[in-house]
Formats: sequence, C-alpha cells, structure tokens
Amino acid sequence: MTATLVSVNVGLPADVEWQGRTVRTGAWKAPVAGPRLVRRLNVDGDGQGDLAGHGGEIRAVLVYQLQSYAYWREELRRDDLTFGMFGENFTVDGLPDDEVCIGDRYRIGDAEFEVTQPRVTCYRVGLRLGEPRMASLLVAHHRPGFYLRVLTEGQVQAGDPISLISRGPEELSVAETDALLYLPGRDPAMLRRALNIPALSPGWRRSFLDLANPPRPSGAADDTRTGDDTGAAERRGWPGFRPLRVTGIDQETPVIASVRLASTDGSTLPAALPGQFLSVRVAADGEPTVRSYSLSSAPGADEYRISVKREPHGTVSGYLHARLRVGDVLDVASPRGAFVLEAGVRPVLLVSAGIGATPVLAMLHQLAEVRDPRPVWWIHTARNRALHAFAAEAHVLLARLPDAHEHVFYTAADDDQATDGGATDATAGADAPAEPQVTHGRLTARSLTVLGLPADADAYLCGPVSFMDDVSDHLRTIGLAPERIRTEQFGSLAAVNPGITTAAAARPHRPPGPPGTGPLVTFARSGITTRWQPEQASLLTLAEACDIPTRWSCRTGVCHTCVTPVLSGTVVYTTEPLEPAAPGEALVCCSRPGEDVVLDL
Repeated sequence: MTATLVSVNVGLPADVEWQGRTVRTGAWKAPVAGPRLVRRLNVDGDGQGDLAGHGGEIRAVLVYQLQSYAYWREELRRDDLTFGMFGENFTVDGLPDDEVCIGDRYRIGDAEFEVTQPRVTCYRVGLRLGEPRMASLLVAHHRPGFYLRVLTEGQVQAGDPISLISRGPEELSVAETDALLYLPGRDPAMLRRALNIPALSPGWRRSFLDLANPPRPSGAADDTRTGDDTGAAERRGWPGFRPLRVTGIDQETPVIASVRLASTDGSTLPAALPGQFLSVRVAADGEPTVRSYSLSSAPGADEYRISVKREPHGTVSGYLHARLRVGDVLDVASPRGAFVLEAGVRPVLLVSAGIGATPVLAMLHQLAEVRDPRPVWWIHTARNRALHAFAAEAHVLLARLPDAHEHVFYTAADDDQATDGGATDATAGADAPAEPQVTHGRLTARSLTVLGLPADADAYLCGPVSFMDDVSDHLRTIGLAPERIRTEQFGSLAAVNPGITTAAAARPHRPPGPPGTGPLVTFARSGITTRWQPEQASLLTLAEACDIPTRWSCRTGVCHTCVTPVLSGTVVYTTEPLEPAAPGEALVCCSRPGEDVVLDL
C-alpha cells in the first residue's frame, strides 16, 4: 500500500494558561490548504515554543498516522480529534510506527526526509488534548509518532504520495526505539543496534549510550556480570538514616569545621565513591531538618569526614559549629551522589572555590592513593590564606602524584601572612614539595589560558553557581567539550520545566494555606520540611507549591526526568509508571508519601 500525505498542519507558538502558569507552546496546529514549502527547520508558517525538546534541524517535521487517529478515537471514546491535535505537521495514511525505521528516507512532493527519532514524551500533547495521561498512553500503546529531518527542501501538499527512498540501517522501528528508551526489559543487543544508526538524533544517542555504558567511577570494582550479588548491600550503603558517632571536630578555618564520623557499634562503614556526599538530619529547632555535605575524606578511610561552612543564618551549620561535641550522635544517610571521579586516561582538572574544595579533595585523595598516572591539575580559589581550607592537605596529596599541577588564586589582598591552613604550611622541611603557584586575583578566562590546561581533560567543578558557570564558559572557550565538564552544587538542581515561561525566582518555602496533616515530607537540598497536604496531586505538585526548583517533562511517569533519590521513607504511586524507578529513587510526578519521606530535591 502506498502511503499518502493526508494533511499538512501548522501553528505558531502561543501562550496558554495551565495550572496557574503560562506555557509557551506550538502544539496548537491546524490543517492548511495548498502547497507549503518545507525548509530545514520547519514547515512555512509553523513554529515550536520549546526548541530544547522540539523543532530544530533534527526534529523539523512531526509525523502522525491516520490509523492512530482512528485508534485513539475508539480508545478514548472521542469524536472531536481533528488533524493537528497530536501536534503533528504531517498527518499520513500509512507509515505505522511499528514499520517505519530510524534512518528510513522518504520523498514527499519535492522534498526528501529522514526519520531521526520517535516523538518526545511531553505533557503538552496531553495539554492540547485535555488528557493528562496522553504522554504515557502514547508510549504504552506503542503509537508515539516520529520526527523527520529535511534532507532536501521542497513543496508538499495534502494528497502527495510518500515514496520510500531507502531503508534505515539495522531496521529498528520507531515503536521499538521508543520502547527501548521508555519501557523496562530493554535488550542490550538492541541498544547496540540503535547506536549503529547514523541518523539517530544526538539526544537519543546520548541516552542510549548512558544505558549501554554507565560510567564506572574511579576505584570501583570491575563489573563482571556474574549475577553474584555478594557485598552489594554494603556497596549500596544503608536504607534511610542511621546513627553515626562524632569522633572528632577540626577547625579548618574560622568558618569551616570538619566533623569526623564512625559507626556506633564499631562496624566498618561502606566505602564512599570519591565526590559523594552525606545527608545529615538534626532537630536544631525542634523539627527535623536535613542538609547535605560533601565528603572530604579519602574514599577508603575508616571514618567519614564532612566539612561544613558556617552560614550566617544556617540552622544546621550553626548547630554543627556551636553545639556539636565529640561523642554526640548524628542521624546520617548513606553516601550518595553522581558527581563522582570516573576512571579513564585523560588529564583531570579539579577546580573549586571556598568550601567547594570538599568533593574534589576526596577525588584528589583517591588519585593520590593509587598514584594515578594521569596529569592532575588542582585549581582552587579562596579569599586569602587564612580562609584557604585544606591547603596543606591538598599540597601533600599532589606531591604523591607523578604529574601534578597546583594553582591557587587569592581574591583578596590580605594574604601576606601565612596562618593555620595556609598554603605554606605544607612546605616546611628540606624535603617538602615545591610551593604552589599563587595568583592574586580572580580566576578568569585569560588566567586559565595562561595555565596551559589540556583541552582533552575531564573537569570537575565545585563552588558557587556563578563560579561554576563562569569557569565552565572559560573551559569551553579553551576547547574542553561540554560533556567533559562536570559540576556539583550544594543547593537545588537547575529546574527543567519545558515550555514554562520564565517567572520571578522565589526562595523555597513551606506551601501556602493551612498546614498539612499527612506524613512529613523533607526536601533535603532545599531545606524545607512540611506535612503532606492531601489536596496535592503528587510530590511534584507539593514541591512546586513550595517554589522548589523541579525537573519534569511528561508528568505521567514515562520520561524519568523527575526521578529523585529517596534518602528515607517510601512513596506510593498514584499512577503506576511504565518503568519503575530504581531502588532508592522515586518518580515524584506520580507519587505521594507512604510515610515520612526525605527527598534529595
């Protein structure tokens, strides 16, 4: 059967009110008569509201099938589904998702096209149809639709026949590709086939690479795939919070104190990965409050060490500095976090500012422990010598590496005298390592260029957000690929709210209205603890009511953009996700607390 272009649909982006917010979207498309020119980026008269997820050269044209319209009219019992309502540019008769393959090339009218990926699972198709479940249903029923790249620009119009020019390599269908990303039980061999398709869009290729080759942290045991899970529980740490005893408190600088922690029963603590953090729960003001602090100790040390900067109005940091004593017990969640030193052969850049030295210091401990042969660059910024924490420790560790480079930047002028923790402390003695190179002034693109940093390095950045943003820009300027630059931030992660127009940022707070009566919900990164409000649809909507930065796309448990580590407690799914989150994680877009719960959000 010859496929046919049934309808050409276009629509320009518009602002749509949704749940008290404004969404910029091009999902409202309608049929047009006569020929239309299809260009590299879209059909004439068409546009996309969110170019991060839709549109562009790889996703220039969205295709949906006449047969799927008939299917949904029956499934949803709807008789009002008109062409363009699924956001598609081309409504076609034929080209089913289980037959069209990624990399297939087609001729329609004067233009030629190539299939690049299935439709992105996005809440806006549900917004357009008035059916919030739609993103999930498209995946579950294997009817996503697909995107085309324009190979040859040209005129098209309704009634044009669609001719197959060539079949895509691997012959992996759109439906199979969609299920490979979004559904459980994925086949590793099929992942490898997908990665062999040159036409596959870069975003989907990155996702499949991550699924096929998860990064192995430096120092981690080889993954033998034997099926033997001996020791897995120890590697994962412990569920929830457990008591750890304070064995020592060290004042690193006037505002930074290190707290050493050990088990209360003498048992060995699970080894943390270099760069991970601990979440600590205290009842400083009578109500449990959770904060997270990076581990600054060697990953294999007998004790954990966290280093805490005292903030002017910090409830938990103030408690730890002023009231904590050796012998006290703290509730602590097991080490976690994805900002982890990875194994490899490329040079390593460890770049930090102030208290941001803590996770990269743990990485430096790991590198020094194995005398890693990679070139290692330690670049740290502090106000002056008196506020330069871990200077001596880092200096000694760097001296154990065969190819180390140490650069310190002091941004204030009052650093002439060395004090405790100063950079010169490690240089006493005839056999002491050479002094670090000290620069007076801020870290800039020019100063980084002068250092002669290798452009093929893996960079790990930690410090204030503005510092990491600036340094990331500088590193990209000197040639580092963006995917080689990893950052860690102590507060909330950057929001992912596709299509939502920018609103004034607000500090996280408890939700408005009367206090809830349900379980306690703690958002650890944001420092908010509140009781569950039954009127909330999900943990995601509760977080939004607290103005906590959130990350989501489909809002129906499909895309896993909202996946969030659960530090303690359990959740209950109001809508069962198509693929469950991993143990210790939750999809907050479709879950509620089953008991008191602490989320890494």
